[in-house]
Amino acid sequence: MPAKKRNYKQEYATQKSRQELPDRMERQRARRAIDKTGVDKNGNGRADKREGKDVSHVVALSKGGSNAKGVKLQAPSKNRSFKRNAKGALVSETSKRERKKK
Repeated sequence: MPAKKRNYKQEYATQKSRQELPDRMERQRARRAIDKTGVDKNGNGRADKREGKDVSHVVALSKGGSNAKGVKLQAPSKNRSFKRNAKGALVSETSKRERKKK
């Protein structure tokens, strides 16, 4: 069975109605800033230091953070392991792994 075609106009309209667009643009600016400062030896448009990493905000965007408050590179498993609510918003910036250590 062939995959269903995505309706990009509808997805964009849904993002706008949920006010997701500003956060998405903030994430994009953070990735581009890191790519601009890094070296890209393999020529794929992504800084080599960012290969396989996530750009993480020091203060999460859903908690009022921004690029000005700082970004860092993290492994995807560490950046995506935070507790979230039903809407996907960040509940706690302490991962399960870090909570177990205490």
